[in-house]
Amino acid sequence: MPAPTVTHWPSTNAPSEATVTATLREAGLRPSAWSSGPGDRYTAHSHSYHKVLYCARGSIRFDLPGSGGSFDLNAGDRLDIPPGTTHSAIVGPDGVSCIEAARPP
Repeated sequence: MPAPTVTHWPSTNAPSEATVTATLREAGLRPSAWSSGPGDRYTAHSHSYHKVLYCARGSIRFDLPGSGGSFDLNAGDRLDIPPGTTHSAIVGPDGVSCIEAARPP
């Protein structure tokens, strides 16, 4: 199984949510957005699909036990999580907005 990967945004200027959404659509994906408040937690779970997630605003830490450790995402950073990868998350001190999509197999 492939490992989860993080791609950090190459600039100090974070992209707009519209730019992130357009990037996912150009890749043939159907993005959706969500937001969470500071310190919100997501318990360990997995998905049957490949998750492509961009942090659009704020920050979030993903923990992937047995699959690569922890990843801290800030605005513009992308996380690819292969199907079946167990992960949990905690939102940073300023909250977070993310845009994600399921990539078909």
